[in-house]
Amino acid sequence: MKPIVAIVGRPNVGKSTFFNRVTRTKDAIVDDFPGVTRDRNYGDVNWEGVEFTLVDTGGFLENDEDDFAHHIRFQISQAIEDADVIVLVLDGKSGVSPFDRDLIEILRTVTKPVFYAVNKIDGLEQEDRLYDFYALGVENLYPVSAEHRYGINDFLDDLICALPRADSTPSQEEMIKLAVVGRPNAGKSSLINRLLGENRLVVSEVPGTTRDAIDSVCHINGKSYTLIDTAGIRRKGKVSKKIEKFSIIKALRSLDRCDVALIVMDADEGITEQDISIAGYAYERGCGCVFLLNKWDVIEKDTNTAKRFYERLRMEAKFLSFAPAMTISALTGLRVQRIFKLADDVYSQYASRIGTGQLNKILETAIERNEPSLHKGKRLKFYYATQVSSKPPTFVCFVSYPDAVHFSYKRYLINQIREGAKLDKTPIRLIFRQRTGRIEFGKNKRTDFGKKKKKKKK
Repeated sequence: MKPIVAIVGRPNVGKSTFFNRVTRTKDAIVDDFPGVTRDRNYGDVNWEGVEFTLVDTGGFLENDEDDFAHHIRFQISQAIEDADVIVLVLDGKSGVSPFDRDLIEILRTVTKPVFYAVNKIDGLEQEDRLYDFYALGVENLYPVSAEHRYGINDFLDDLICALPRADSTPSQEEMIKLAVVGRPNAGKSSLINRLLGENRLVVSEVPGTTRDAIDSVCHINGKSYTLIDTAGIRRKGKVSKKIEKFSIIKALRSLDRCDVALIVMDADEGITEQDISIAGYAYERGCGCVFLLNKWDVIEKDTNTAKRFYERLRMEAKFLSFAPAMTISALTGLRVQRIFKLADDVYSQYASRIGTGQLNKILETAIERNEPSLHKGKRLKFYYATQVSSKPPTFVCFVSYPDAVHFSYKRYLINQIREGAKLDKTPIRLIFRQRTGRIEFGKNKRTDFGKKKKKKKK
């Protein structure tokens, strides 16, 4: 495990800006108003060859009346407990706050190294602002500017000296990335907390609680998974706040970097048009997909209830007919642990590769069984195919007239590949290109360029 460094501080002191600067990313959402960050956000850092994990937390207020205040305080206490080193960020522009004193009193009881970074000090001429903070009873204050990088290098040089040394043996294990997506309040964060076995993420009945795309790592049955919690995706017409727009953009970007999308639906509200739209986003990005009908514990059921849900889902999301589906309850844990087995099945097909010989045999049989249509009075000729990539399995087939292949015939060939290669749970991409090969399926005829030269008689 890499050493863990937790960032704490009151709202709007620049913790997320500091996180983005040190991790050299834009993973944490940043805005001018306080309270943007609610969950713990993790990022990897490599400074001078020393690797560690940086954790961003929500703003700490001891007596805050905000609905999420007690959730955020719990997340901060968990981050402090898990960390090897703690960084308290102070606001050099607004000066000392009573909340800074409250936090320092809490940190005095911690036996771990604590670094005090006074942010928003943009240059040497502003370092006289540090004097007020010595009244807090701390000695080593680091003047920094997360926005302009002033003092960051010196700060990190000292920070890495306080870190415990991590095991430098590189891990060869491939981590499967699972993005949990869905409408607001569908139970995404509750599901991840259930999967992790701890309250890692803030959960509330208020829609839009999650803002950042939060990565969590878990190990199940000897395998490692990255669980990506995302903000609820609402219809464009209902999104007005800038912070929500950023959250939705990050949720969609999470689909670009995941292997399997866990599409969470609120079974109590039924399958909605927005659920199908979110499934469409995952399909367009070529993700493996699993449908999860959550809150199954509150559904009035008979022997055919699940069957009716599945049938409607297949009807509404025909483009994802290959995606498996299951009913769960994040609240009670019903069938939650089976998700990993289902995700493993999807991922194994999603990352699979098919031999060129096997692929061409499948397509040759399919074309002999059902010949393509005519194009300008001539029969389309399919020459050969090969797999060019995985995640998802992508195949290129060389054809005499690629643009003339009807979409229904393309769908037919994809279904034949699914059946022949046993790829029934993953998206498949089939690309047609102008012929460059010599062999036509089923005829073994060579082009003029491929004819063998006759041997001269002696």
